[in-house]
Amino acid sequence: MAIALVPYLNFAGNTAEAMRYYQGIFGGRVEIATFADFGVEGMPADGTMHASLEGGHFNLMASDAMGGAEATWGTTRVYLSLAGDELGLLTGWFDRLAADGTVSQPLAKQVWGDVYGMLTDKFGLEWMFNISDTERAAHPD
Repeated sequence: MAIALVPYLNFAGNTAEAMRYYQGIFGGRVEIATFADFGVEGMPADGTMHASLEGGHFNLMASDAMGGAEATWGTTRVYLSLAGDELGLLTGWFDRLAADGTVSQPLAKQVWGDVYGMLTDKFGLEWMFNISDTERAAHPD
């Protein structure tokens, strides 16, 4: 049996824009279903009921927040953490997210031997990047 943890993100009415933005950075295929597609009343017809970004290296799902959800924004914190040993790929993703966002910790070598950095993207999502020291892993002491 295969199990996957897939982050499900909520946005304040701009899910389609956000998912296309992430597709431009990470690749993959985006599918977007609107509230009108499902006949949902009381929500903007062109609002996103469900979106997915699949393929590439990982999957994301998202939707526009239901009314009242904005009251809880900022009260919980979730970081999206990317970890791996592909320095060029992960550094490129960091730089592309950072270009429209705010870097809270630049990518830099850390005491544990890996390259680590943190940022908040233009949609307010917080990302952590940990890039393994492949040289150290290949030749442990």
